[in-house]
Amino acid sequence: MTKVKRIPLPGSRVRGSISGRPVMALFDLLGRRWSLRILFELRDGAQNFRALQASVETISPSILNTRLKELREAMLLEAGPDGYVLTGPGRALLERLLPVAAWASEWAAMLAKTAALPPLKGRAASTAGAAVRRR
Repeated sequence: MTKVKRIPLPGSRVRGSISGRPVMALFDLLGRRWSLRILFELRDGAQNFRALQASVETISPSILNTRLKELREAMLLEAGPDGYVLTGPGRALLERLLPVAAWASEWAAMLAKTAALPPLKGRAASTAGAAVRRR
């Protein structure tokens, strides 16, 4: 018999919280491999499965299917006629995360100046700033 995994729900035991605080349930969901990346890739609009898989680069089809199902159950995205798209709550969440992406770019630049890590290249260097400018 296959055990069915559930999405983390506020009020239920989740990673990091026995009582299931809402923020911990969200962190549990978003902390699953590729979840944040999928949401971020949908920031500009709908993408079908193949386009989303190409955007996320190395994700396997089975993991992508699982994450899409979880994010739909969490009401953060939905399947529309043009592909997967963020819902109102999904877009609101992403808007709240964009300042964190901008902060992360500043932090990476600061670390690069101290030689703690190599400078960002290509898309990674401009993604967070571009996302914040779109708002």
